[in-house]
Amino acid sequence: MGLWVAPNSDSTKAGHAESSCVPTGGVSSDIVAVTLDDGRRYCAKRALQKLKVADDWQAPIERSQYEAAWLMRAGAIAPGSAPTVLAVNRDKNTLLMEFLPAADYMLWKEELLAGRWVVGAPEAVAGALAAIHAATWGDPQIAAAFATDAMFDSLRLDPYLRTLSARYPALSAAMLGVIATTAGTKLALVHGDVSPKNILIHRRDGHPVFLDAECAWFGDPAFDAAFCINHLILKAIHVPALRDRFLVGAATFLATWLAGIPDGGRGAAEARVLALLPWPLRGERGRGAHPPGGRADVGPDQGRLDGALGAHGQVE
Repeated sequence: MGLWVAPNSDSTKAGHAESSCVPTGGVSSDIVAVTLDDGRRYCAKRALQKLKVADDWQAPIERSQYEAAWLMRAGAIAPGSAPTVLAVNRDKNTLLMEFLPAADYMLWKEELLAGRWVVGAPEAVAGALAAIHAATWGDPQIAAAFATDAMFDSLRLDPYLRTLSARYPALSAAMLGVIATTAGTKLALVHGDVSPKNILIHRRDGHPVFLDAECAWFGDPAFDAAFCINHLILKAIHVPALRDRFLVGAATFLATWLAGIPDGGRGAAEARVLALLPWPLRGERGRGAHPPGGRADVGPDQGRLDGALGAHGQVE
């Protein structure tokens, strides 16, 4: 079975128990719910080298170790913001974590796609994310522990931005410039996949729980903020009935996140967030959708978002 290393000694036995498993996972890992004979439940997650997508997308399996480290660090900074890691099997690239039941937590993505706006969620997510960024800002020990530049490039910068630059040659120089800036900015601990599909919201108090930190990296925290804001903007296109809520939520997210990071870095961080925003919308435009236009009634943060979305013009 391999060696399980447990942060807390009283959880070591969980890694050796026989259990019944119910598959639940995503494209990058196998995820199962583990139920012990005494009724206790856990979540086991194993990283996959070949992702479950049509293309041959290979990913370094050691990312599970960095995911475990991110979850533990984030949970220590903002209690409740990450599932508790009970044990890590480095040989099998598998994590054992606490099980978070649907009775207590909702998946933010499912709520949004169903047209159910979760009041306070953008502020709560942005605030917790900013707390993690601020607590690790400029920390040389965190930088050394998460020196995952090559992994982050292969999982994020290359498939999301560099590939897109090849599809739009007229915008390639601008996109490659954004990639260079992102890759060269080393400020704080980054999650790398801050999407509503990876965020649970507690049904009672509304606190967020970040999942799936496989892209953990010490780098540019603006990437995290822009990644989530992009998802909110894209969902304004996908769920038109909640368009205004998504746009105001995106602006609120940006303002909350900026307020939570160190003062000296806010101006430059905002510029980097806005520089990252337009690119994921290119695919939507190609299908006939258009980014939201300016609205004078939602305040300056929305105006800055609108400006960023239109800064590079329409793609022919």
